[in-house]
Amino acid sequence: MDELKQRLREAAEAHCPDRARILARVERGMAPPPGDGRPHRPVTRRWRTSWTGAAPRMSWARVAGAGLAVAAVLAAGGYTASAVLGTGGPDRSVGAPPAAPLRADGAVDPHSNRFWAQNNITVTASRPLTALTVELRVAPTGGVASTGHWRTLPAEDFTTSVRKDEDGTLRYTWTLKPGRTAPAGRHVFAGQYNHAEGGRDASGDRYTITATDARGEPASADGDFVP
Repeated sequence: MDELKQRLREAAEAHCPDRARILARVERGMAPPPGDGRPHRPVTRRWRTSWTGAAPRMSWARVAGAGLAVAAVLAAGGYTASAVLGTGGPDRSVGAPPAAPLRADGAVDPHSNRFWAQNNITVTASRPLTALTVELRVAPTGGVASTGHWRTLPAEDFTTSVRKDEDGTLRYTWTLKPGRTAPAGRHVFAGQYNHAEGGRDASGDRYTITATDARGEPASADGDFVP
C-alpha cells in the first residue's frame, strides 16, 4: 500500500498541464462557427496563465446565452446597460419642477445718495415674452419727485409713463408694445427720483410685473425693495 501511495505522489508531481493547448481550446470555443461568412480576428490573450488544471469547455452559444439572460434580468428590473454603466440611460431630470418662466428682484441702487435715489427691478425670463408690463410704485416719503427712468431693453419696444397719484405715490409703468418680444434673459427697469435730504426709507416701495411667454402662458411677480 505504501508503494502504491508513493507512485501516485510521484505521478502527481510529474504532471504538468499543457497551458498553450488549454488556451487554444478556449479560443476555439469562443470563436464563431466556421463558414458563417463573418470576418473575425483571433481573441487576444489577456487572461493570466498562472492557474493550473483542465479548462472547462466554453462555447460561444453558452457565452451569448449567459449575456442574454443577464440582459433579460436587467430589463425586467427596468434597467439598461447604459444605466448600469452610467453612460447614458433615461433623463435624470424627469420629475424635477420646471424652471419658473419669470423671476424678479427689487433693490435700491447702491449709487443712491442723500438727495437722490434709484430703484432697480431686475426681471429674469426663462423664455421669450410676448407681453410684459412692469410697474414701479415709489411711496410718497421724503417729498419724492421723478428725475427720469431707463431700461436695458430697447426704448422703442416699450410705452413708458410716469405719473403721481393723488396720495403722492410716484408710478412708473413700462408696457411692451404689441407685436414686440422681450427675449429670454436678464433685464433691468429703473426709476429715478429726488427726495428730501437724508436717508430715505424705501420699505413702502413696491413693484408688480405681469407677462405672457411665447407659449401663451401667463406669469407674474411682485415684491418690495431692499436697501
